[in-house]
Amino acid sequence: MNSISAHNKKLIVVGGGLAGSEAAWQAAERGVEVTLYEMRPVKLTPAHETGQLAELVCSNSLGSLNAVSAPGLLKEEMRRLGSLIIRTAEETAVPAGGALAVDRDRFSAAVSEAIKTHPRITVLHEEVKEMPPEGTVAIVSSGPLTSEPLTESLQQAAQTEHLYFYDAISPILEADSINMEIVFRASRYNKGGADYLNCPMTGAEYDRFHAALMAGERVKAKPFEKINYFEGCLPIEVLAERGKKTPLFGPMKPVGLIDPRTGQQPFAVVQLRAENRFGTAYSLVGFQTKMTWPAQRRIFSMIPGLESASFLRLGSLHRNTFLNSPRILTETLQLRTQPGLFLAGQIVGVEGYVESASMGYLAGMNAARILSGEKAAVPPESTAHGALIQYITKSDPAFFQPINSNFGLFPPVAPLKKGRYKMKKAERNQKIVTRALDELSLWITQYGILNTISK
Repeated sequence: MNSISAHNKKLIVVGGGLAGSEAAWQAAERGVEVTLYEMRPVKLTPAHETGQLAELVCSNSLGSLNAVSAPGLLKEEMRRLGSLIIRTAEETAVPAGGALAVDRDRFSAAVSEAIKTHPRITVLHEEVKEMPPEGTVAIVSSGPLTSEPLTESLQQAAQTEHLYFYDAISPILEADSINMEIVFRASRYNKGGADYLNCPMTGAEYDRFHAALMAGERVKAKPFEKINYFEGCLPIEVLAERGKKTPLFGPMKPVGLIDPRTGQQPFAVVQLRAENRFGTAYSLVGFQTKMTWPAQRRIFSMIPGLESASFLRLGSLHRNTFLNSPRILTETLQLRTQPGLFLAGQIVGVEGYVESASMGYLAGMNAARILSGEKAAVPPESTAHGALIQYITKSDPAFFQPINSNFGLFPPVAPLKKGRYKMKKAERNQKIVTRALDELSLWITQYGILNTISK
């Protein structure tokens, strides 16, 4: 960070999606001259249809408004932080029950108008093919459909291989929804300690499960998608299609595991791996999937011990360009090898419109702070913003996958006993929200987060 020059307050932002728009706005509001590059409509992606900024490609919903939920908390934090995206979404909202949904045309038009009329933002509709040079302060928020030239340049700047393929993601469960009377702790051959939770299956249970996998409804690829699976990350149902016993030699192999209830090796085993250091969330190892969400809930609940499982994230399959952020990014979203370069949006390993915009907020705010000679500010890990930052920069790089905001990412609000809380879920979630907003208020005051410069 010390190598960044603050002699002029100029910032380059590459990508005019939700993250890039939020980043540009936040930096400009803090007195920075911003040049925002967006290649559309000069060059469209396979998914976009317009040249508007912040175009919503898929759903028009920004997710739950429930105040006592992780998505609702993230929105409330952004509201309190002065987010352009959340403000505009509320101004262009359409009826959607308990969700924040928008008129997508009005929404992108309003964001575009706000950005293009800001006196300190210049929008250039040009393709950027190379990363900004060293000595330049820039934010790259080019999204999951980043062009190949820019992708290659980013890989070189990060001095690492990033993940670029049709990414199949495994589901994540709440720890206290797992039936510990059935599941047992162990690692294969007792190596490395009892690091995994193991769900044992009999032969009959496996037969029923395999049949359900074969019949499970799959999500169809979009017209522009050409699926090319990464062999090291195949969907569990694709493995099942390759032969009835194939999963038994892959993620469901029982070798080296003994069920303490029977003293025998199970016919098959599904392993769960802790998703955070708090032990509040577990992922299904090797269970990436392209099945529909209803099919996942039904079929994965057939696994012994997961009959009442509560899913923090369901599996998915989509084309994605994202970096192995724990290896290459600091908590301020700066590239370790090039501190003047910030990354934001889905490319850092978050899923969802609001999550992407929140990373844009932090990158734009911190780029402005650095350019003003101030210290970058990292949100407390007890906030929704901080929990996401800790996940994408502190996770085990070997198992890093994109994620939405969920309560499994937050530090516990009370001690856990055998992976479970004593308080009820509703009470626990309310305490998480209250603590987060209290900590956010202190952080805002301590760092002068809302200090902006009038136009």
